[in-house]
Amino acid sequence: MPAIPFRAEVAGTGAFAAIELHGDMNVAAEAGLEAAYQGVAALDARTVLLDFTDADYINSTGIALIVRLLAEARREGREVRACGLTPHYLEIFQITRLSDFMQIFDDRASASAVSGATNPGGVS
Repeated sequence: MPAIPFRAEVAGTGAFAAIELHGDMNVAAEAGLEAAYQGVAALDARTVLLDFTDADYINSTGIALIVRLLAEARREGREVRACGLTPHYLEIFQITRLSDFMQIFDDRASASAVSGATNPGGVS
């Protein structure tokens, strides 16, 4: 099965921003994910939502990229949340304990409605 090219898009402004993840999260995702995170940092978002709704595949390198993003966000005082994980990837996040370091929601609306998230950019 051919890989689906990765791309990441930033949505939202202000205190709450989402990184929409599209395609396969593998070694080829490194530059795109880093650029998207820097875009969120430039917005000075205090809460970052990783939206996996359109992520087709995550391999071990993709997991490592997420861990690196979590570490960077933690150093900078940003909260990381996730949404849109399939049951398979939700289980992987639980097994690898990634779910211990971020709140996981079914969808963007749920993630942005939680206390502490402001939504001035209309992310939902």
